[in-house]
Amino acid sequence: MPQISPTEFYALPLRVHTFLAGVPLHDVWAVDLPMHGKGVTLSEFLRRASKGGSNKLPPRARSLMRLRLFLGSIFRLEAEPKDALATSFGSRLTPEDRACSSVVPGTPEGLFRVVYRFENEQLLEIQNRTVHGAALSALAERANGYRFYFAVYVRQSTWITPFYMGLIDPFRKWIIYPAMLKTIRATWEQNV
Repeated sequence: MPQISPTEFYALPLRVHTFLAGVPLHDVWAVDLPMHGKGVTLSEFLRRASKGGSNKLPPRARSLMRLRLFLGSIFRLEAEPKDALATSFGSRLTPEDRACSSVVPGTPEGLFRVVYRFENEQLLEIQNRTVHGAALSALAERANGYRFYFAVYVRQSTWITPFYMGLIDPFRKWIIYPAMLKTIRATWEQNV
């Protein structure tokens, strides 16, 4: 499941490109999915793809995620900064964005909070002691199927951010994201 060129990603007609202008795109991934009916929305896709959750990930990826969460609890890495609400990407939402979102902005989703969920894209945000980041999921219908995009944006929140990202990048790029995207594809194919 390839990491793709930002050029392809920026060519998509997505709200995130202007919404997160000035926030560095860390990387973007994509997985092609077979066509199982036209007009699948991102909400429907996420419902299908999330069946089984992280328990469907291969053991190595699951173990790394558990280790990260364990270390995060020991070192209190998940604590949100005191100014999290003021610095949230949610403060960039326009009234139109809020009206178009099918999920109330700020709704918790695991360690993240939903910024918005539109018909074909969703932006989640995380703020903690290591990063202020965002995860974008987008679904594009193509002639012979769909392409699911997963992009990560990282804004430096403290001096720890570059060191932390440098430490976890090999695990994210070689184990976690490839496993996650393979699992998404397999789950999609099983739940159509």
